[in-house]
Amino acid sequence: MEAARQYNVHEAKTHFSKILDAVATGEEVIISKSGEPVAKVVPLVGRAHRGDHGSPKGRSTAADDFDDPPEAFDEAFGVDE
Repeated sequence: MEAARQYNVHEAKTHFSKILDAVATGEEVIISKSGEPVAKVVPLVGRAHRGDHGSPKGRSTAADDFDDPPEAFDEAFGVDE
């Protein structure tokens, strides 16, 4: 495995988009301050990939009696009709 690329803080600020592109392809990048490594930028692992964006409208249904309480509800909770 090749060594991670290293940028000082100024370079990292200047080339932030380039760094993100490299990380997105699987590379790791080290950020240094005064020559000392202080951070590692790594790709996210196990990110959730949503295949279908948008509203779930029309993808689920509710029973016709969804809003009706169960028969024993009134008695169980002391509701008087």
